[in-house]
Amino acid sequence: MLSQASKTLEVFDNPNTQRDYVIQIELPEFTCLCPKTGQPDFAILHLEYIADKTCVELKSLKMYIWSFRNEGSFHEAVTNQILEDLVAATNPRFMRLKAIFNVRGGVYTTIIAEHQQAGWQPKPTVDLQHL
Repeated sequence: MLSQASKTLEVFDNPNTQRDYVIQIELPEFTCLCPKTGQPDFAILHLEYIADKTCVELKSLKMYIWSFRNEGSFHEAVTNQILEDLVAATNPRFMRLKAIFNVRGGVYTTIIAEHQQAGWQPKPTVDLQHL
C-alpha cells in the first residue's frame, strides 16, 4: 500500500514527562508552491521541541509535511501554519520550527517560529566544560 499525504498528525505518550529533554527532527525534503508563480519552493525544516504529555509520531509527520507539496503558500505563512498545527497536536512545553528555503531569484529565506507553553520556564543548563 502506498503512503498518502495527510493533514492528520498522530501522537504518542511522552515516555518521560518528568524531564525536559530536547527532541530534534530534520525534514530535508519539504516542498510547497509559490503562490505568485506556482513554481515549487524547497526547504529543510528543523523542528526542535520539549514535549509535555505527547510526542509527534514520525510517519504521520512525514505524511503531514508531504501534504503541502501542491499548496501555494508564502514561506512565512507555511512555517507558522506548520508550527500551529504541531502545537495543537502535541501541546509541547517548547517548540521551535526553522525553515531554511532554497535560494530563489538570488534571495535566501529562513523563517524561525517559536511556541512556549504558558508558565513553562527552561531549566538552567550546566556548563560541563567548566566542571
